[in-house]
Amino acid sequence: MPSVLNVGGNSKTIPLPDHYRDWDHLLLDIDPRGDVDLVCDARELQTQKPAQFDAVYCSHNLEHYYPHDVPRVLRGFVHVLKPDGFAEIRVPDVGWVMRAVVEKGMDIDDVLYVSPAGPILVRDVFYGWHVEIERSGQDFFAHKTGFTPKSLVAALLAAGFTACAVCEPLGGYEVRAVAFLQPPDEAQCRLFNIPHSTPGAPARR
Repeated sequence: MPSVLNVGGNSKTIPLPDHYRDWDHLLLDIDPRGDVDLVCDARELQTQKPAQFDAVYCSHNLEHYYPHDVPRVLRGFVHVLKPDGFAEIRVPDVGWVMRAVVEKGMDIDDVLYVSPAGPILVRDVFYGWHVEIERSGQDFFAHKTGFTPKSLVAALLAAGFTACAVCEPLGGYEVRAVAFLQPPDEAQCRLFNIPHSTPGAPARR
């Protein structure tokens, strides 16, 4: 059975995408409240056993680190992945948000969209969801950086991944990228509905 490390997933009650349905799912989080398998700061992943996971899934967590810590987190993903493994990353698309704000004449406290958890304000994308920060009292829920498709791919390649593709997002206002340690094989391309592409080149959006 393939294994996926869910980095910063908060709780196992939050479902992973369907393509991980039959995978062994291990949850890593700094907050132990969500039935966490491994309580760990993702910046310390390189202290874990190397080459043990087929995939790393990281949804709306990478933006919670300062820009100078992002390379350390991504190198940790490389460290724990098997040689033919991949990382699937989802982050807010700040470029998309900035364009929407300008085109619609929105203010920073306007509702950008409504998620299953409730309304998301424009400032929540840039600074973190204010409801959770206030409720928890934990500043690790704050956003400390942001990404566009171009900047996320650049960060992944700089961390040691050899091929990246920007996939169709699973939700609004986000970048969804998949990064491979080796050029993706046919099964991996089918999994993410991406064509074989030149290593390092964003395949689609």
